[in-house]
Order: sequence, then structure tokens, then C-alpha cells
Amino acid sequence: MVHSHHHIEPNKKNLLISIILNAVITIAEFIGGILSNSLALISDAAHNLGDTMAIIISYIAMIIGKKDSTAKNTFGYKRIEILAALFNAVVLIVISVYLFFEAYERFMNPEPIKGKTMFIVATIGLLGNLISVLLLHKDSAHNLNVKAAYVHLIGDTLSSVGVIFGSILIYFWNIYWIDPLLTVIIGLVIIKATWSILKETIEILMQASPAGLDLKEIQDKLEKHPQIKDIHHMHAWSLSDNLIHFQCHADVSKNLPISDIDKIRIELENTLHNTFGIDHITIQMELDTCTEKTAVGKKD
Repeated sequence: MVHSHHHIEPNKKNLLISIILNAVITIAEFIGGILSNSLALISDAAHNLGDTMAIIISYIAMIIGKKDSTAKNTFGYKRIEILAALFNAVVLIVISVYLFFEAYERFMNPEPIKGKTMFIVATIGLLGNLISVLLLHKDSAHNLNVKAAYVHLIGDTLSSVGVIFGSILIYFWNIYWIDPLLTVIIGLVIIKATWSILKETIEILMQASPAGLDLKEIQDKLEKHPQIKDIHHMHAWSLSDNLIHFQCHADVSKNLPISDIDKIRIELENTLHNTFGIDHITIQMELDTCTEKTAVGKKD
């Protein structure tokens, strides 16, 4: 199994255009929501605000994440991207839950809504979202922050379609209860989409082994080396969504000169890099020095 985890820089220009587009849509939908008295439009605006925040965070994280490491922050600032993605996911879930309460109020006490205003504003929102989705599509595959923004935008594109549909029902047939119903549906779509990002960011912060990386498979592969007797004390973790770190102890089968040990270590590193896509590797070479040789665990 070959794993690829190479870092590709997101397109700054596309991110900037998306920020401006989404900021304009957010303001337009908030004003439109107030003027038309549509809660669905306000919830769409809130989600667009989430998108705008996600893309701004991606942009800032991209710049800060490139700063060099220091004596204090030896790993650099890459993890700021993960903290940013986590913050954004939490904000979006909180907004969605708040809008559920507002929708409940509307179900209990329906209010008249201006369907025409709602339709015009939602259509503007849909077009803006579609442009942003197209701009961020490529980068969403290999950057967790851009993926967060992209997922929000897809949710927003779908919710804009829903709001347009709702505005037609309201304009022609005065079906006002469709507005809070759409609000709930939009919220559920966003929570479902955001949950996976929340889970992934927490796993990275908890230094869980990266998804798709099988430590048993790595151990078996490294132990196939003719001079290696045993691989133990393995740790694998992600610094950001595309930087994997790996460390282990490697027991050699006999006492060898340090030049031979170095050669074996380089061969093991090449295996880790070429087969599993791991770039940041620390291997402690030894000859029967560990008394406890558990494959995983025991922080050294």
C-alpha cells in the first residue's frame, strides 16, 4: 500500500477572491433576510459568514504556517492550520444550534415573509457560492483548512437552492412554514459536513496515528530487512493534515560498525518514505538495549 502525503500550497489568489465574494454574499443575505423577514436567508448568511471565516483562517494560517521554526516552536507554526480548522468547525456547529432554536420559534409563531426579495437575494448567494466552489475545488483535496471552507461552500450552495425553492413556495402560495423547515435542514447539512472535519482536527491534536497508516504493516515491512531483528516503540503522528512524523527503535541482529548501522538506517528511512509517504523520520538504532520491546507506546 503506497501512501502519498506531499504538501501542495493552496492558490492564494483563489482564496482572496473567495473571501471577497463570500463577504459580499454574507452582507447581502443578512440585509435581505431582515428585509424579507426570512430566517432561512439569515441562516444561509450565517453559514456564509462561517465560510468567509474558514477562508480567511485558511489564508492567515497559510502565511503564518510558513514561518520558520524557532528555539521555542521547534516544529514551526504548521499546527496553527489545525487549530484554525477546529475553531471554525466549532463556530459553525454553535451557529447551527442557535438557528434551530430560532426555527422552533418560527414554527410556533409563523410570520409573513417577502418571497420576491428572498428569491433575488438567494439567487445572488447561489451564484457567488458556485464561483467559490469552483475556485477552491482543486486545493480542497490536500489542505484541511481549504477542505473545511470547501465543505461549507457546498453546503451553502445546496442551502441557497433550498432557499430559492422556498421563496417560490412563499411567493405564490404563502407557505410560510417552509422557511423554518429550510433553516433546520440547512443546519443539519452543515453539522453533518463539519463533524468529519471536527473529528479529524481533534485526532491530529491528540497525536493519533494518521488515518490510512497501518503501524503493524510498517513494522512487518521494516523487520523484513535482513539486518533488523526487531522494530519497537513506534510512534506516528501528524503535525498538520499533510505532514507525518514517525519514530521507532530498530534492533540490529549483531554488533556492527557505525558506518554499517548508518547504511541500514538510511535503507529503513527510504522504505518509510517510498512505501508509506513519510518524510519526517527518527530511528533509534540499538543492540538489545531495550528491556521492554512493545511495538507501540511507551513515550521515550
